[in-house]
Amino acid sequence: MTSSSTPPSLTPSTPPERTPSTPYRSQLQPGRDGFVRLLRAEWSKFWTVRSWLLVLVLAAAATVVISQLGASGSVNDSNGRVRIVSAPDGTRVDDTFRFVHRPLTGNGSVTVQVSGIDGREGRSPEPWAKAGVMVKSSTKPGSSYVALMVTPDHGVRMQWDFTHDEQGSSSGARWLRLTRSGQELTGYESPDGREWTKIATVRPADLPRAARAGLFVATPPHTTLRRSFGGTSATAGIATATADFGHVELRGSAADPSWTSTDVGAPDPDDPDLPASGPARPIPGSTKVTGAGAFTVTGQGDIAPDQTAGDSVQMSFQGVWVGVLFMVALGALFITAEYKRGMIRTTFTASPRREQVLAAKVLVIGGVTFAAGLVAAAVAFPLAQDTLRSNGFKPPAFPDLSLLEGAAPRAVVGSALLLSLVAVLALAVGALLRSSAGAITAVVVLVILPQILAFALPLPAAEWLLRLTPAAAFAIQQGVTHYPQVDHNCLPESGCYPMTPWNGLAVLGAYVVVALALAVWRLRRRDA
Repeated sequence: MTSSSTPPSLTPSTPPERTPSTPYRSQLQPGRDGFVRLLRAEWSKFWTVRSWLLVLVLAAAATVVISQLGASGSVNDSNGRVRIVSAPDGTRVDDTFRFVHRPLTGNGSVTVQVSGIDGREGRSPEPWAKAGVMVKSSTKPGSSYVALMVTPDHGVRMQWDFTHDEQGSSSGARWLRLTRSGQELTGYESPDGREWTKIATVRPADLPRAARAGLFVATPPHTTLRRSFGGTSATAGIATATADFGHVELRGSAADPSWTSTDVGAPDPDDPDLPASGPARPIPGSTKVTGAGAFTVTGQGDIAPDQTAGDSVQMSFQGVWVGVLFMVALGALFITAEYKRGMIRTTFTASPRREQVLAAKVLVIGGVTFAAGLVAAAVAFPLAQDTLRSNGFKPPAFPDLSLLEGAAPRAVVGSALLLSLVAVLALAVGALLRSSAGAITAVVVLVILPQILAFALPLPAAEWLLRLTPAAAFAIQQGVTHYPQVDHNCLPESGCYPMTPWNGLAVLGAYVVVALALAVWRLRRRDA
């Protein structure tokens, strides 16, 4: 007797449907989620891809070579024909003005009422025209001083040793007093000569017991700037300012009671390099006694840091522009290559915490690009400096800097940070766009295009563009300090940037932070 049995029904199991809003989750068992292991894995990925290593080496080599070529193409033939004046701290300065003075030995004070400042032939005076009182080490150009002054557009100012500036009132106080006690000088201002307000007490670098004290007038030249895409032209004409002084009083040990007028820093009228006539030929100052303790003084020139020299530090890093292009490509490919090959799913399976994956990539790409950039900048700077010196960029007009002097260390390290931050920015944009071409194009437009447009735009628009875009980071390479008490045309084509070095680099850092935050947000919300 045979028996038959019916096999149980084999019903296939149906996986639950996944709604469109449910992100993909691999059914594979996740691996260990240690950040150190993840960092080691990302490090191994970078060093096992030979093309990435090649790009890194090419970036460093291109930075050095292009910097050297840029330095070779820069020539300065003005040394020996331009008179260089240096401040006590070595800063190149302009120290040209009309000085009406008497000896001041030991302690004392000089007080004056300044009625106003007029320009030449009825013209408006320059915004930084200056008239006031001064105590100066000597009449030698570049010697130490303290000055208290009124200006047409910047109110009352107290300035000393060329680079220091303290703001007084902006209400138009016209009475000024400068008091000396030992090596310290104190400035006061008053609207009526009775009630005095202290501005500051300062100690100049070098003030002998026997100094010169009195009145002065100075005004920087008038400059007309014309910019177009074809180039920039600047026309400078010597300006003249006249001021009326009343109630002049000098108290102290003055052996000679008579006043002496000196055009401090005035060139020799017989100098063959001076034009025979025209707006570029200096006009001697004048002093007119208009009453007891009253003078009318006319002068020209300026008492301030000289901002006309080129920047030999910035000229040593012209190859960083090319290095940026390589670092952008490297940063973008470090993540977009995984999206292109589909390997990003494996990465996120092994390390489900996607923000940690991004952090590991940031540390690896940021570290290797910073190291390569640091080596490239450290090699490029001394080579370019040697070339620039042989082309005329040498003392006294330009500083003779080694790798560890002056602005050089900041410019070298800053250039490496710039290259590293650009690579990280490209990585973050690559995580957002998931396209190599799109990420590279976007970052190049953000970093390089603003500098190209700045050559053609009107100067105010160009300056704002270089403040608001990542291109501001190139300010880290500047070796010339720009002082707010000096009007100067900061031209992009001459390598000048409107922001201070570290503030400019901080703009790029802000873009990197925002891009990384957006990349983390997208990684959390989207499938691999």
